[in-house]
Amino acid sequence: MSALVKHLGLVDCVSTYEAMRLFTQERDSTTPDEIWVLEHPPVFTLGLAGDASNLHSPSNQIPLVQVDRGGEITYHGPGQIVIYLLLDLKRLGIFVKELVSRIEQALIDTLLDFGIKAERHPGAPGIYVSEQPGVSAEWFGAKVAALGLKVSKSCSYHGLALNVATDLEAFGRIHPCGYEGLKTVDMQTLGIKDNGDTISQRLLEHLHKQLMSHDHQ
Repeated sequence: MSALVKHLGLVDCVSTYEAMRLFTQERDSTTPDEIWVLEHPPVFTLGLAGDASNLHSPSNQIPLVQVDRGGEITYHGPGQIVIYLLLDLKRLGIFVKELVSRIEQALIDTLLDFGIKAERHPGAPGIYVSEQPGVSAEWFGAKVAALGLKVSKSCSYHGLALNVATDLEAFGRIHPCGYEGLKTVDMQTLGIKDNGDTISQRLLEHLHKQLMSHDHQ
């Protein structure tokens, strides 16, 4: 089973969110899965577990949007790869917990391809920079990728965000995922010069390997 990959460019968060919900609501057992690759204009999104007080320094220029994914508050903006995964989990034979693990592994493998060692942190969804030579100690444990999902009728939507060369100051306005003092970093700050298209293509390859192939070992 393969998914239809759509490269949408820079698209509004609210209209994309509504399109995801509509796609999931109207799909049936024969609808092909889709993967949407995009960027959003600057926006804070608040998940189902979200507390608006975690936006401790609101910005008149950056809207706050309530969405129905799991998780807390996060920031999206240019220079960040957002991938939404519109998948029939029943057809793929994947449970939600396993889906999260496979997305995380695809992110870890992608970052390693570009020379960055990264890891999971139990109880804190997302991907974090590991201790390693060549990376400033101030970025050890910093969050470089986020994920949040919603499952309806055994089908997923929302997905992941990987920071490539984004506005880190905007993350300073929030407690990312509700954790006060959690640092956020992007690949550019870690010394990676590759462009977003190159990185997103590699990430798509790893997602396909983790989610679509029959051999996930």
